[in-house]
Amino acid sequence: MAKMNLKPLGDRVIVKPITEEERTKSGIVLPDTAEKERPEQGEVIAVGPGKRMEDGKRAPMEVKKGDRVVFTKYSPNEVEIDDVEYLILKEDDVLAIIEK
Repeated sequence: MAKMNLKPLGDRVIVKPITEEERTKSGIVLPDTAEKERPEQGEVIAVGPGKRMEDGKRAPMEVKKGDRVVFTKYSPNEVEIDDVEYLILKEDDVLAIIEK
C-alpha cells in the first residue's frame, strides 16, 4: 500500500490532533461535548512555504514540523488518510506553541 503525503500550500499547516481527556480533581473523566469551545492541541506534521507577500517574497513560517501547538477548535479542515485524522489550518489559527 502506497503512503500518501500531504504537502501544505502557502501559510497552511498540517496538524495531527492530540486528544487529552479532561478529568476532575477526583479523577472523573469528563466527555468532550459540542458545547465546549476551547482550543485544541496537536503536533505539526508539515508546514507550507509561507504566505506570499506583496513584493513576491514569502513570509517565514513561525511553526515547524514537530512543534506541539494550540489552535482554535473550529478553524481547521479535517482530512483522513490511511485511517489517520489530520487537520489543515492556516498559521494564523495557531494560537501558541507549547514549549517543554
